[in-house]
Amino acid sequence: MSVTEHKKKGHLSVRAAVITLSDTRSTETDTSGRRIRNLLQEEEHQVVSYAIIKDEPHHIKSAVMKLLHMPQVDVIITNGGTGIAPRDTTFEAMQGLLEKEIAGFGEIFRMLSYEEIGASAMLTRATAGIAKGKAIFCLPGSTGAVELGIKKLVLPELGHVMFLLRGERHAH
Repeated sequence: MSVTEHKKKGHLSVRAAVITLSDTRSTETDTSGRRIRNLLQEEEHQVVSYAIIKDEPHHIKSAVMKLLHMPQVDVIITNGGTGIAPRDTTFEAMQGLLEKEIAGFGEIFRMLSYEEIGASAMLTRATAGIAKGKAIFCLPGSTGAVELGIKKLVLPELGHVMFLLRGERHAH
């Protein structure tokens, strides 16, 4: 089956969990988390969970593990904590959870980001992968980075990813 045929069979609606990883953001100031939720909903996907978690590896792992065991969650999208500062721990927390890494996600994200912001794009450790049959995408915390990642990478492939993970029998 060609990629085009796979995409045509992609899920129409995906159930997403959104996590903002930050020591300082609140529901009111979380513009990146809000932007992710809005972009998903504009494409008819459901946001079934939303949380703001402190950027601490054990908090991140615990929150993601709970979502991985929830049957109503198909995909987990995080934002924040992907840089190189000492408090940026998302990458380390996810490395232990991902069963399969989608290396191309981070590579292409950095390439696209480079076109917008230049050499500092190399400092992001945006990553993606699969765990317990669910897709996980980890984006930087800036609203611009979230918009880039969701619009250019996540949304165009989300249905296809779910088709590959679940097959036609689980299409919504």
